[in-house]
Formats: sequence, C-alpha cells, structure tokens
Amino acid sequence: MPPDPTPLLEPRSIAVVGANDRPGSYGDIVLRNLARASFEGAVWGVNPRRAVVHGRPCVPSVADLPEPVDAVVVAIPAAGVPSVIRDAVVRGCGGAVVISAGFGEIASGRELERELREVALSGNLPVCGPNGNGIFAVGARAPMWGDSVAPLEPGGVAMISQSGNVAVNALGSRRGIRYHTVLSTGNQTVLDASDWLEAVSERDGVRSVAMFLEEDGDGERFARALAGCIDRGVRVAVLKVGASAAGARAASAHTGALAGDQRVFRALVEESGGAWAQDPHELLELARVLAEPRARPRGDGGLAILTCSGGDSGIAADEAARLGAELPALSAGTREQLTELLPDAATIANPLDYTAVIWGDTERLRRITIAVGADPAIDQLLVLYDHPQDLAPEAAATWAAVRAGIVAGAAEAKAATLVASTLPDLVDDEASGELADRGVPAIAGLRTALTCAQALRVGSASPHRLREIASAAGGRGQRPRAPATGPDGDGWIDEIDTKELLRGAGIVVPEGRVVTSEDECAAVVDELGGPVALKLASPSLRDKTDLDALRLDLRDGDEASAAYRELSASPVANGARMLVERMVPAGVELLVAARGDAIVPALVIGLGGIWTEALDDVAIVPLPADADRVEDAIRSLRGAAALAGGRGREPADLRSAATLAAAVGSLLLERGLDLLELNPVVAHREGCVALDALGRRAATPEPAPAVPAPTESSRVRRTNARGLS
Repeated sequence: MPPDPTPLLEPRSIAVVGANDRPGSYGDIVLRNLARASFEGAVWGVNPRRAVVHGRPCVPSVADLPEPVDAVVVAIPAAGVPSVIRDAVVRGCGGAVVISAGFGEIASGRELERELREVALSGNLPVCGPNGNGIFAVGARAPMWGDSVAPLEPGGVAMISQSGNVAVNALGSRRGIRYHTVLSTGNQTVLDASDWLEAVSERDGVRSVAMFLEEDGDGERFARALAGCIDRGVRVAVLKVGASAAGARAASAHTGALAGDQRVFRALVEESGGAWAQDPHELLELARVLAEPRARPRGDGGLAILTCSGGDSGIAADEAARLGAELPALSAGTREQLTELLPDAATIANPLDYTAVIWGDTERLRRITIAVGADPAIDQLLVLYDHPQDLAPEAAATWAAVRAGIVAGAAEAKAATLVASTLPDLVDDEASGELADRGVPAIAGLRTALTCAQALRVGSASPHRLREIASAAGGRGQRPRAPATGPDGDGWIDEIDTKELLRGAGIVVPEGRVVTSEDECAAVVDELGGPVALKLASPSLRDKTDLDALRLDLRDGDEASAAYRELSASPVANGARMLVERMVPAGVELLVAARGDAIVPALVIGLGGIWTEALDDVAIVPLPADADRVEDAIRSLRGAAALAGGRGREPADLRSAATLAAAVGSLLLERGLDLLELNPVVAHREGCVALDALGRRAATPEPAPAVPAPTESSRVRRTNARGLS
C-alpha cells in the first residue's frame, strides 16, 4: 500500500524548508501564499540562518520543529532534499511537498531521486513531487504552491496534473470554477497520479476530478482508483498526451496502428463512465459540469437549445449534428405554450430562437425555460448566454435580469439545465459563480458545451467491472508463457504456432498441414481438395500480402508444386515454414485482436482484411470481456451494417463473431501474451473462421527503475531563485 497522503490534502500545520523573504524564491512565494489565503494552522520556517521570516518563527532544521507538522514544504536545492525527508520521517511529520527541481528530470539528479524515494518509503512518508508546483488544498486554505496564487472559494472540482504549468494555468484562468484541491504531481517519485486520484476522491466535498496525464502509469492501480470514484459518485475527466513504449512494440502489427496506447487508455476511462477531453479548456469545463449533480439528465429524452439569435441557433444545430447530439422536435403542446410567450419574430423549433426582443424579461425567460423543459421529449436544456466584459452599470442590470430568468426557470424545469457562452471568452467569473451556486454550470464556448452535455448523458459504470479489469492487468505476471518460434528472441509467434494456440482454445481455423517439399505439398492439396492457400510462416512475416508470401486459389497438385517453388525461392523464405490450408468461402472480414501491453489488456474488433488500417473502424473493450459485451461493441462499429448482409450478401453470424472474440481475449490473458491478432476472421451466416493469425509473447519484465524516466513534456523548473538567504 502506498503512504496515505491525507495530511498533505488536509494540513493543519506546515513547515516551509527554505523559508526566506527574497522575492521570487519558492520559500518566499509559499509563505506569502499561506498568508494571503489566511491559513489558520501553525506555520514554521526552516532556515538555519534566520530566526523569523515574514513574521513566522524559524528553526534550523525539520528535526528542530517544536512538534511534528502535517506538511513539510521543501524549497531548497536538490542536494539537500533527501536529508530533509529523512528528518521529516524521524520527526514524525505527515508528508512532504517537494517543489525543488534537479532530480530524475535530469541525468545528474537520478541518484538523488532514488535516495529520496528510498528514504520516504522506508518511513512510509507520502511525498508530492519533486519538480512539481505542489498542492493547493483550497478548503483548508493551504496553498503549498510554487507560484503566486490568489485565495479561492472552495468547491467540488479537484485537479491532478502531471504538468505543473497546466495546473498553474488552470488556477490562473477566470472561469468561475470552484476548486477543492489542485495538485501537481511532478516526478511522481513516491505517489503517482493513480494514488492521488484514490486519495483525492475520498475527500469530503469532491464531486469531480480533472486529470492531465503525460504517461500511462500502472493500469491496475488506475483501474482500482477509478472503481473507487464510481463507488463514491465522483466523476472523472481525463486529458492524456504522449504514448508509451508498448505502442511502439505493437505498431508492427495492424493492432498497433488501430488500437494504440491512447485508444486503449481512452477505452478504460470511458469504461469507468469518465469523460475524455481534447484540450485543457475542455478538460476544465468537463470537470465543472460533472461536479454538479443537478446538471445530469434525469430521463431518456434529448437536448433542447435556447438562444436569442438566429445565427447562434443555426450554428448550434450544426454543432449538435456533428457531435451526434439528438435535438428532438418540440411537441404540439410545447409549441402552443411558446406561441403565447414569444414575439412573432421568434422561430419555434429546436434550437429555439426566442429573439433579443425579450432580452432582460426575467419572467418571460423563466416561463420559456419551464415550458421547453417540460416537453416529454426533452430532458436537458442548454441556454446560450454571452457576458461581455466591462459592461456599463445599466447594461449589467439587464444581463443580471437574464441570469435571474434562467436560474428561476432552471429551478422549476423538469429538464437539467446548462448555460453556455457562444465564444469561450464571453464568460464572467462572478456571473459564472453565481449560476454555479444555483446548480446551473456555465460553460465557456458552444462547442465545448455540447461536448459537456453529451458527457453528462453517460450512465453510471460498474465498480465491479473496473475491479475485474484491474485484476486482469495485475495478474499478467503470473500467467504461463506461450512458446515462441524463431531465433531472434523478439517474442513473435508465427502463424502455425499461433493457430495451434487457437485450436486449443476452441477457435476455428482452416484445415491445413505443414509441408516440407513439393511432393508433400501436392499430396496435401489432393488430400484437402482445392482450392487451397499456400503460405510462408515465420515470426518475421507479419504481413504476407505486402511481402508476397502467399499464393491463393490453388486447385491441384501441379499448381501447388509451382507455387511451392516460387515461394521457396522468395527472399523472405529464409527460415520460414510452408503451410497449406483449405480456403473458405467469402464472407464479412473482421479484425479480432487482443493487446496485453497497454495500460490494461484490451480486445480490438473492427472490419478486417486488406482495408483494416484504411477504414480505421474499431471498437476497443478492456479485458476481461464476455460475448455479450463484445457483441455490443461490434454493433457500435460504423461498418456494423456490413454484418447484416444486403445487396445479395448473406448476413454474418454476429453472435459467433462475438463468442470468437471473447475467446481470443480469454486466451491472451490465460497465456500471458502481449498480442494475439486474427486478421482476417471471416464471418458467415453460421460461424466464423480465423484465416490468418499471429501472436507475441509478453516481454520478460525488467526490474523497475529506481527513478521514473522523465516524459518529453516534463519541464525543468527555474533554478535561479532557490536556496536559503
């Protein structure tokens, strides 16, 4: 179990190591932040050359503190940090926030980071950082933060960021988000983002978590943390950048191109009911709306959009169509009510353009909102409201009247209500906070608002399912390993041995034989009866079509002998075996694959054959997955209609395809493979057959590095303002 970071998230006393009053230094910034936020607990400085800093008493070292503190904020050069952590352990402190840089993000600091980690773990001391901005526990009024921050009003949104700058920008943006905790994980030397997610989601008052991630991390721990969030009703929004080494290994098969690390990570997040963000702006807006339970639709209807502009109405309709957001037609009863409320110039439709003629009419806006929200087809309202900056006092009163009408209508409407500006900057911090206090999130930007509306429609997920996924991710090291063919030691398994694994799992493959001569090849063709396929098989042959390593539709022994001679003379035949297989009738071709080397094992299903990557139409399901879950995934494909037949083609056996795919996922887990790819699988009216297959063993786990390798986007913090004065 990782150390419990509760003292850092709810600190009652703080010591600042490196306390000084030199403007711009971390020690100075942290002390000023605490004073500005009116932190009520005890604060000590630690500086052997000062007795008092900013009116706070100073002691020479952490060991000299008059009592153990909950949080030790460390802002001194890297070389001195491990000894501070050791003193914190001995003194019995609750944890440490290490703002200092100069550790694993640079080669010369990796030994220091290893030492820091060992000391902290030996004393079960939770550490945030190093090389991060720290923790702002807003409810505790404790900004243990390496950049100047203003006091904030607490709320239900937490943020966990592997980038300090993303978190700094989130705190600096003016959008009226009420934060509970903002946390910059830095190098994650002791606790990683999954540990922080679990801890933060357990805090009273947290209703959503925004996560900015630069690396995959440990899939088992992340899945278990997500399960805990589901248990506690905490919604999660994730923005992830970068790709792991696992994606590079898988890229030499079709699966790597179609289901890279990012897609598997996203599938895991969405399996948990989480929202996937495309940029930091969207991440924060998603977290904002997910934190408000009153914003979640309570029925099974659709979205209605209300605006005072015909242009905005058209734009909103187009954006909704692009995102697949349903805008149901309003009922006759609703249209009748609106006719009485709206001026003649209004367009009674969905989106509803109520015109600027009634702008500022609080009561009429209230009644319009109630009427549309009561429509049987509507369970979600999006009201467009733009708030320009620096409004004149008389104009501000009109805008306030509009807000009052929206708030009053939302309080009585049956549909959940959101407010959005058309442009991201047409928001006002104070006005957004006012709406949020009434349970109406105000979202910056129309396109983002529609994304948020869609995210709110996602139903609750199963914590049991997430724990099953976590167990599958954590149990791979104990599985028996499959044998590999070939002397290169790269783990690839050729088609022949892969199909033996499939047969053992009850997965149907074509009848075939391995042959070693022309005569044997001709005899097998006569035995099987034409037509047959002749293939070269070796661990290095992973795309036979591109390498011209197969011959199809061979009808007799003479054709087979000639094909055997051609393939034997091929430059790619060195070390390869020759496989003869009976060809099967044409059908719908699918790709069915399972990956074990991403953040969690996952199943990949899509339209297959030579068009696999061009079509880029796949569904990804974290493992384990039964046939029912897989069948739902297949039906979600854009090309799912191809399985239904039509235009003279017979329908495919969808249930058989789902059963085969589920068996592939189970086989991957049972045998401890990194990859099992069947492409194509031919689906007929009755049954499925795997025509081609390859596999890859899981690489032998290497000892975990003492210091995490830095990610490309890790930033080395400024170094010109550190140290003691």
